[in-house]
Amino acid sequence: MSKITIFAGLIAMMLFNAPGHAEDKPVRQLKAFLKNTKSLTADFKQVLINEAGNPTQTSYGVFYLQRPGKFRWDYLKPFQQQIVSTSGKVWFYDTDLEQVTVKKLDESVGSTPALLLSGEISLDDNFTMEHQGVDGDLMWVKLLPKNQESSFKYVLIGLNNDSLGGMELSDNFGQLTRIYFSNVILNPPLKQTLFEFNAPKGVDVFSD
Repeated sequence: MSKITIFAGLIAMMLFNAPGHAEDKPVRQLKAFLKNTKSLTADFKQVLINEAGNPTQTSYGVFYLQRPGKFRWDYLKPFQQQIVSTSGKVWFYDTDLEQVTVKKLDESVGSTPALLLSGEISLDDNFTMEHQGVDGDLMWVKLLPKNQESSFKYVLIGLNNDSLGGMELSDNFGQLTRIYFSNVILNPPLKQTLFEFNAPKGVDVFSD
């Protein structure tokens, strides 16, 4: 499973999850944002950074979210890929490979993130949240997984005027994934056809 896939799922998990009780102001703002976000659209820039601190891959595209349980990532540059989630399944479509992979949601992005995506567990139960201060225009909150067997070390979420501005994921292999959001629209009406996926004719389909 690619790190792009894991990170894409993880972001949606955070957005789907209902917050618990309020803590300090930054954490409270994060929880309020998560609670009040029913749908979202945004352009994104995603950068993979290796152990040496060098960017290895930069991708651009559009992100769509609708609670509960629906999201879509359209990767447009430098390659085309779609990740669509609805009804407990995730479809991964690689245009260049002409290949579609279908997975159950809990198998697609790792155990703890999948539970967050389902909305069955809370941020409070599974993460320690710490205010990280302001960097640039973003106020950052760090989420540290309480599960020692988690596939990632931490997640940073950056808020910009009570909206989503950026995220960073550090995995257990020394790689960082950073994503920057722009043109964010909160709670827009979204067509349900955005979250329907029909494999194009002639592509290979693999289902777990």
